[in-house]
Amino acid sequence: MREGVRIGFVPTMGALHEGHRALIRAARLRCAALVVSIFVNPTQFGPREDLAKYPRPIRQDRALCRKEGVDVCFEPTVEAMYPNGFQTMVTLPTIARRWEGEARPHHFSGVATVVTKLFGMVRPHLALFGQKDFQQSVVVRRLVQDLNLGVEIVVCPTVREADGLAMSSRNIYLSPDDRVRATTLYKSLQTGAEAIRNGVVDGEAVRSAMAQVVKKEPAITIDYLAVCDPTTLEPLPTVTGKVVLLGAVRIGPTRLIDNILVVAKQARRKF
Repeated sequence: MREGVRIGFVPTMGALHEGHRALIRAARLRCAALVVSIFVNPTQFGPREDLAKYPRPIRQDRALCRKEGVDVCFEPTVEAMYPNGFQTMVTLPTIARRWEGEARPHHFSGVATVVTKLFGMVRPHLALFGQKDFQQSVVVRRLVQDLNLGVEIVVCPTVREADGLAMSSRNIYLSPDDRVRATTLYKSLQTGAEAIRNGVVDGEAVRSAMAQVVKKEPAITIDYLAVCDPTTLEPLPTVTGKVVLLGAVRIGPTRLIDNILVVAKQARRKF
């Protein structure tokens, strides 16, 4: 029962890694009962995306959950989530239209719909998400606020490999050579952050500096690199205060996303 027990929730698509483990451990510190869902949500995949081959190591996922003291490992079926006759979809037409929303049409409608359903099923007091999927966390916060869902959203820092690559279930798709190249995205974001810390305030100049780093690797294709307001995700022509640097690239068949939050130099002087 929800009454008298603080319920924490970590929604996942499985293929759990150290980033998920960090979310689970953070949730355990904040709640008395912990639920982790494992559901590869078909409505957030496009027709040419990797739904069929998305990794599903369910035994390893269950073992990780047991080791971390998860109380309930919730594994709904597609039929349970989207029964015959299902029609309702949740959309956020403004905040989801750019970046991942443009690159992956209908993706965030699938995310918003499944998160709304999972919140209704689990009825958590708080839910934890990773910063790596920054736009997703912004979408979920907006969703919760707009629909008065009564769930506290906690966003935890991105967990990275030793060389800076953000941990992701899709990293297993990378060939050895592509795995080496994959750090380029994070390096480009670091370059943008350093430019901002050094006083660069022109948003396009920061974006260009990031792009130059990626363009040194001809095997990498840029989907987008952006300097944005972290609340609205609108691009910033002038950098002020706290900003988020967003990036998405393609390396062979693999698509990677990452981000960095940074505070502009002139804003830090006010503290």
